[in-house]
Order: sequence, then structure tokens, then C-alpha cells
Amino acid sequence: MPKLDALAREFHYYYLFLKRFSIFLIFRHQTKSKMANPFFQFKQFVVWHDKCGMKVGTDGVLLGAWASVRPAGSLLDIGTGTGLVALMLAQRSPSDVSITALEIDPDAAAQARENVERSPWKERIAVKEADFRTFRDGQFDVIVSNPPYFMDSLSCPDQQRTRARHNDSLTYEELVEGVSRLLSPAGVFSVVIPMDVADRVTELAAYKGLYPVRQLLVRTKPDAAPKRTLIAFSFTPGECEVEELLTEVARHQYSPEYIALTRDFYLKM
Repeated sequence: MPKLDALAREFHYYYLFLKRFSIFLIFRHQTKSKMANPFFQFKQFVVWHDKCGMKVGTDGVLLGAWASVRPAGSLLDIGTGTGLVALMLAQRSPSDVSITALEIDPDAAAQARENVERSPWKERIAVKEADFRTFRDGQFDVIVSNPPYFMDSLSCPDQQRTRARHNDSLTYEELVEGVSRLLSPAGVFSVVIPMDVADRVTELAAYKGLYPVRQLLVRTKPDAAPKRTLIAFSFTPGECEVEELLTEVARHQYSPEYIALTRDFYLKM
């Protein structure tokens, strides 16, 4: 009996240890979540993203740095989110270019307005809360989009994040249809998408008379296949210029070409 009592006590202490350790891990996770930086500081502007489903990320930065801004008198950013891409394009484009930043989510649209108001280009960027599928506001010389993706994955528990990451509310067909209607005859449409849907999007664009003129294949590791691609479309068919970009040569060590592309924006480059 004494041996059984000792074993029971040892098991009880072990149980208490696991319970307390689990509580510690939960507390640590919650503390880290609360300490997550609610904004991202760039060289010429700040992007707050605490109210948006999607935070500042590499896809948006790549699109904002790579997309063509000429010739442009008017520019449209579809699904602007925090307003990141619109702000980057405002920094890159001439002062007479007007920018419309379109966003369907009310909270994200409100935060985009706040970010624009704090920026040097608040007079040039108009944030509009609207559904792109029913948007009618003339034509644009440049259209960009970092559209919803992860089409076949399970939806996130967070409805706002789900809307930002999945294409349940805007399909690629609807995106291309709308762009073909709003892009000016000499305009350029630039988009960042997963590699596994690139052929499908290119086919949809061709059906609407839009042809790829530039493409950037993005690799995150030296030995990895491209998982993202940026494509620029035009109504004028021609040979497509294809390039590759490696973002990191090692973990947290950016490649020279990525630094060259983004150095005007990132604070510590």
C-alpha cells in the first residue's frame, strides 16, 4: 500500500505540473499576440493593420514595388486592405496621378482611410468602400490587385480574415471581367497570385483580350520552386518578359535583388 500511495502522489504532482505548464503556454501565447506590433513603419509612411484581416506582407510589398505606374493619369487598387499598395504606388508615381483604393470590408476601408490621412499623399488617394463586382467609375490607366487566394483551402474561423484570404466573395473570373471593363485601352493590369493558378488566370485574361507582357516568378528560398508570381497584362499582345526573384538567401537575410526592388520602402534597407 505505501508504494501505491507514493505512486499516486507522484502521478498527482506530475498532473499538476502539466496543468500549470499548459496554463503558462496559453498565457505566453496570449501575451505574444497582444504584443504584436499593430503598425508597420516604412521610410515615408506608416501602415496600421490592427483592424484588417490581412496584415502587411511580402505579396503586397512586391506588388507595390514591381507594378507599372506609367503611363498613368488614374490608378485603381482592387482590394486595398490597409492601403499599403496604394500608398506605395503614390510614392512611386508622378504627383498628378490620382489613385482610387477600393475595399469591400468596412473595417479595412476605415483603416485604409486612416493610413492615407497620415500619409504625404492624402490629397491623391481616395479610399472607397464598395464591391468591385458592381463598381462603375470610369476607366483607369493602371489597375493593380493582390486578390483573395487559397481558393481550395478551408476557411479561417475569423470571418474578416477569411474574406481577405479566400476568393469566396470575388472569383478570378469576376476579377478579370471587371478589369477588362475598367482598364483603359493602353492601360496595364498587374496582379500577384499563387503559381498554381497562374495558367488559369492567364487563360481567363486572354478570353477578355488581355495578354501578359511582364511576369515575375518569386522564390522564397534558393532551392525552392516559385510559389508566387506577379503578372502584368495589356490589351496589346506581345512577347512576355519573364524574370525570377529570390526574396531570401537565408532565413531573415534578404537577397540583393529583393533589396534593390524594395529599398525605397523598407526602413532598414
